Amino acid sequence: MNPFALKSSFFFSGSLNLYLHPNHHHLTSAPPRISMRVASKQAYICRDCGYIYNDRAPFEKLPDNYFCPVCGAPKRRFRTYAPAITKNANDTAVRKARKAEIQRDEAIGRALPIAIVVGIAVLAGLYYYLNSQY
Repeated sequence: MNPFALKSSFFFSGSLNLYLHPNHHHLTSAPPRISMRVASKQAYICRDCGYIYNDRAPFEKLPDNYFCPVCGAPKRRFRTYAPAITKNANDTAVRKARKAEIQRDEAIGRALPIAIVVGIAVLAGLYYYLNSQY
């Protein structure tokens, strides 16, 4: 008996597959397995030293008195961290480079309001100068 002829005549029935292919159990579909694990876990970075918290326990579930294991900064000094995490993410050299990057970004953020105020003052001075001349 030709199994393909039977298969085509029964419109590829799943129950017929069991009879035609007893050694190929992977052809039938099993119910999906449900997992309680989180698919993607968010990492958090200490803004003071660059330490990345990427443990099994979710960061939100940590107590409020959690401190950075490297520099002792409180939990509120941690921010979400988006880049991919590598195995050596908490090595001293890598942490120092991240800390320098964070400080540079924060310095730009502190200097930006000053630059805006200076720019507005220059525009106001130029406006008054041009109005007094013409």
